[in-house]
Amino acid sequence: MPRFDGIFPYIVSPVSPDGTVRRQVLATLCGDLIAKGVHGLAALGSTGEFAYLDRGQKEAVVQTVVAAAEKRVPVLAGVSSTSTRDAVDQARRYESLGVDGIIAVVDSYFPLAPHQVEGYFRAIADAVAVPIVLYTNPNFQRTDLSIDMIVRLSQHERIQYLKDASFNTGRLLSIQDRCGDDLGIFAASSHLPVAVMMIGGQGWMAGPACLVSEQCVRLYDFCRKGEWERAAALQRRLWVLNDFFNRNGLAACVKAGLTIQGYDVGDPVAPQSPLAPSQWQDLERLLAQLAAPCDQDSGAVLEESR
Repeated sequence: MPRFDGIFPYIVSPVSPDGTVRRQVLATLCGDLIAKGVHGLAALGSTGEFAYLDRGQKEAVVQTVVAAAEKRVPVLAGVSSTSTRDAVDQARRYESLGVDGIIAVVDSYFPLAPHQVEGYFRAIADAVAVPIVLYTNPNFQRTDLSIDMIVRLSQHERIQYLKDASFNTGRLLSIQDRCGDDLGIFAASSHLPVAVMMIGGQGWMAGPACLVSEQCVRLYDFCRKGEWERAAALQRRLWVLNDFFNRNGLAACVKAGLTIQGYDVGDPVAPQSPLAPSQWQDLERLLAQLAAPCDQDSGAVLEESR
């Protein structure tokens, strides 16, 4: 099975007002990100607005990203549903379209018992032959995975990775201690990638990498070389972007940023709203600051205006 390491941007889903996926724009973006050194592509994440897309739109996004990657980097596709059967169908379909792995997240309306949650992930892993990445995000999910459950699931031969957005490094250390080499850990939040890689994590899956991919790749390279001070300085510099996302909406911010950079990705899918003109201007200034050179030899951080 393929091994996943490094920076995986969560790709946006460019959708026209009539619901058509803008395939050419998406393909161009994927090609440009690969040229900038990213190590993989992740479709249908939070940045990709998976919760707002229908089945046809999701398949169009996955098809386009797989075709654009041309096997140069691995492609992962997100699977989420309130129904185990539907999640299994999604995973099988995306595997048939050529993805290299599945990022699985459980959705729920009614509360689920632990054995029901565990059964959901096992069903997905049993249904496909590609590696599975478990995704836990207690800030948005009604149902989270306990450490004990993650340990049990890691013993499945295809459940090989965890993308954790719990903000809890102690939890990650406990998972790593108990799972060992059975489970590779990816950072999900912009304030944790250096910490996650310092304790032996695989890399960072993130929406900001769509906009600042070269900086994210450089951060990963610093970590792999053990240049922790430089990595930490760069992470602090990049944090202002995630702080802006937290205040103004992830998909709206990434899509606005890509539009500023010349990609006609359109607005976020309704009922989400695009950025207001003042927010757009703030983002434009922020991206210009992050694009400006900084002293990478010393790890110095440029002053950021707020």
